[in-house]
Amino acid sequence: MADTGDQKETSTDSMIADIQKTITDAFDIFDHEANKTVDVREVGTIIRSLGCCPSEAELHDMLAEIEEEESTGYIRFEKFLPMMTKVLMERRYKPVPEDQIVKAFQVLDVEGKGYITQEELSKYMTEEGEPFTSEELEEMMSQALDPEKGYVPYKDYASLMAAEEA
Repeated sequence: MADTGDQKETSTDSMIADIQKTITDAFDIFDHEANKTVDVREVGTIIRSLGCCPSEAELHDMLAEIEEEESTGYIRFEKFLPMMTKVLMERRYKPVPEDQIVKAFQVLDVEGKGYITQEELSKYMTEEGEPFTSEELEEMMSQALDPEKGYVPYKDYASLMAAEEA
């Protein structure tokens, strides 16, 4: 009969193998040349598809860790896999829970209306913190804005955001 130490190690090995398969599958989708490289501009999309939500600064740090010394514009799988395995094993960059998203919107909704106007949200997203690009703002508005009412009912949007991350 094997002792529990061996069972635990086998379980961890199995978990690592599963994680690495998930990472490999995500990477391969963007490996258009089938040469185990991806465009550096697509790494953020790959990382987010794996359920991680790093800030732009954190993503920049991750890229710095795996980029070639002489930048080629591509990231090699052999460098991406160990870094991403560690990130997933440590459960880093997890999405924010729905209740925290709602609380953040409530801070912005000083009148307690339950919604934020398109103008207010545009101002916050382009002038505060890590500013959104016009493309990011347009994408967010396409999801967040209630087209009939012309504003963002943030509890509904927070539910949508949390569901997308699950």
